[in-house]
Amino acid sequence: MIDLEQDGSVWILRMRAGENRFGPDWLDAVNAALDQVEGATGPRALVTTGEGKFYSNGLDLDWLATAGDRAGENLTSVYRLLGRVLAFPALTVAAVNGHAFGGGALLATAHDFAVMREDRGYWCMPEADIGLPLSPQLLSVLTAKLPARALQEAVLTGRRYGGPAALSAGIVHEVAPADQVLAAAVRRAGELADKDSRVTAEHKQMLYAAALKVLQG
Repeated sequence: MIDLEQDGSVWILRMRAGENRFGPDWLDAVNAALDQVEGATGPRALVTTGEGKFYSNGLDLDWLATAGDRAGENLTSVYRLLGRVLAFPALTVAAVNGHAFGGGALLATAHDFAVMREDRGYWCMPEADIGLPLSPQLLSVLTAKLPARALQEAVLTGRRYGGPAALSAGIVHEVAPADQVLAAAVRRAGELADKDSRVTAEHKQMLYAAALKVLQG
């Protein structure tokens, strides 16, 4: 489901659960991997990536519809994960290998940098088309990270951004051919791995204070 490997000072978290929906087991596995990276000593940076056609399609809506009381717990866990990535005490890069929809788009956006496949795959907040309003917690991630015009368009229209459009809108920082997305993300992460983790953590707490307050309750 989740594989974690180390390439020098860069930790690579590979999400290998198909569409990488945010179910309880998936969230537990991701958090366990983040615990390992956070507990490592020495220079470090984090790269996350999916597999095949998907980076992540976000919330497991089918599971949520039948989860009863557990649905609220799952959403709280999602909020905490997004807050954790937003404030992670090392530089983070999302290698967006394929589709990133809804919560998956938010997860990529919560990283410090994002490298997206240039030829196929979309970054999209589809709530305007599926009749499911964003919660204040989820919107806070977008508000913290996106340029205002991109935020407005993404939320109100549900536009599907391919790599070049996402780069132009300021949603991602770089695009690359499919077979070079991960390498580009690892290269960028490696260039940032020696940043002081204490200073990085403090700066993120200040940069994203409003979002973290909402996400962490």
